Amino acid sequence: MKVFGFAGMSGSGKTTLIEQLIPRFVMDGLRVSVIKHAHHDFDIDRPGKDSWRHREAGASEVMIAAGHRWVLMHELRGGPEPELPEHLNRLSPCDLVLVEGFKRQPIPKLEIHRRAAGKPLLHPDDPHIVAVATDEPVHTALPQFGLEDYDAIAAFIMDYLGLGAHTLLAMGQGNRC
Repeated sequence: MKVFGFAGMSGSGKTTLIEQLIPRFVMDGLRVSVIKHAHHDFDIDRPGKDSWRHREAGASEVMIAAGHRWVLMHELRGGPEPELPEHLNRLSPCDLVLVEGFKRQPIPKLEIHRRAAGKPLLHPDDPHIVAVATDEPVHTALPQFGLEDYDAIAAFIMDYLGLGAHTLLAMGQGNRC
C-alpha cells in the first residue's frame, strides 16, 4: 500500500481536493482508500438506533453489515487514540491510501494553502511535505500547483509514489483485492 497525505489548516480545501483526486486515481486503475482524522468528537450513529443502543450499553465494537457496505465502530472508552500505522493496518489491501489530517505523521504530504486563511505555511517546518497546492505563489523549492490543478496534482502523486502507468501494467492494472 502506498500512503500519501494532505495537510493544511481547517477550511483550506483538503476534502474538496481529495474528492477530486479519487476518481482520477480510480480511472487509472487504482484501488483507493481514505483515512480522515477528525480533531473533534464525531459520531456516525444516531441516538435510538440499535447500534447506538449497543454502544451506549457498553459494547467496545459494533459492526453494522448490509448488502452494499459495512461499518465497524470502535469505542476507545478512555484508551489512547491510535496512531496512523494502527489505522493503516485495519484497512483492506489497496493500491493507495489518501490521508487527510494526521499532519504530524512522517508520510509524504501535499500542503494545501489558501491566502485567505491568513495562516503560515507548514512546509518550512515539515520535511515530509513534498509539494504545495496554493492560490498564491509561495517561496519554496517544492513543486507548486494551483488548488484546482487536479490532473497535475494526481500525476505528481502517482509519479512520486511510483504508481505510473508502467507500474500499473507490472501490477496487472492495479491491486484487485
